[in-house]
Amino acid sequence: MNTIKVTIKDRLCLITMDRGKSNALNREMIIELNDMFNSISEDANIAGVMITGKAPFFSAGLDLIELYNYDETEAESFWNLFLDFIANITAFKKPLVAAVNGHSPAGGCIIALACDYRVMAEGKYIIGLNEVPVGIIAPNSIFNLYAFWLGSATASRSLLEGKLFNPEEALKVGLIDELVEPERILTVAERKIRTYMGMERNTWEQSKLSIRKDLIASTSADQGEALAIMLKQWWAPTTRNILKTIIDNLQNK
Repeated sequence: MNTIKVTIKDRLCLITMDRGKSNALNREMIIELNDMFNSISEDANIAGVMITGKAPFFSAGLDLIELYNYDETEAESFWNLFLDFIANITAFKKPLVAAVNGHSPAGGCIIALACDYRVMAEGKYIIGLNEVPVGIIAPNSIFNLYAFWLGSATASRSLLEGKLFNPEEALKVGLIDELVEPERILTVAERKIRTYMGMERNTWEQSKLSIRKDLIASTSADQGEALAIMLKQWWAPTTRNILKTIIDNLQNK
C-alpha cells in the first residue's frame, strides 16, 4: 500500500492516511482505503477500526490538483468511486473512531462524519464542509451525513456558508465529540473504541445499523442524478476558474 499504513493490535486496526504533505484523497488512496475496509469487514479477528492521518493533517480532502486534470470520463469515474466509498464506510457495522489529528476540511471531514465518534486534537486546525465556496455541489447524501451529527438547521447554514470550524467550535456544534491534547489523541480514541468493542458484538453492530438505517439508505442510493448535477457545475467556467486559483495557490506554497 502506497497511501495508507495499517497496524493491528488486540483485534483493533489502526489505519493512518499517509500521502504527501496533506493526505489528500486521490484515486489510489480511495481505492486502498475502500479495499482495506472491505477486508476488515470480513475479518472476524478485527473488532474495531481507528482512522487517523499523518499530522498536521487528518486529510485535506480531495486532491484537487489531480482531479482538475481529469477528462470527463475520469472525473465521473472518480466521483462515483468516492461516493461509493463514503456509502461503504457509512454502512460499516464495526466500531469506527476517527482520531482527527489535524486539518480536516471537505473530504477529510466527510470521512470523519462517517465514523461513530470523533476525537480531535487541540490547535489551530479546521474541520467542516467548504464545498460551496469551491464551486462543488454536495449531493444530498453528503448533506444528510452532515445533518446526522449537526442537525439540519446548523448543517444547512454551515454547508451554504462553507463554514470551517476550529476545534472548539466543532465541539460546540457536535461535529466532533471530544477535544484533547495532540499527544493524547490516539490514547483517548483507543479508549473510546475499546469501550465499544467490549460490548456484546452483535447487539452493538445491529443497533448501529438500525440507528443509521435512513442514512445508509441515502448514501447507498443511486447517485446518478446528483452526480450529473455536480459534474455539470464541475465543468462550468466559474468553477474551473475557482479551482484554478486554489490550485495555483497550493502550488505556490
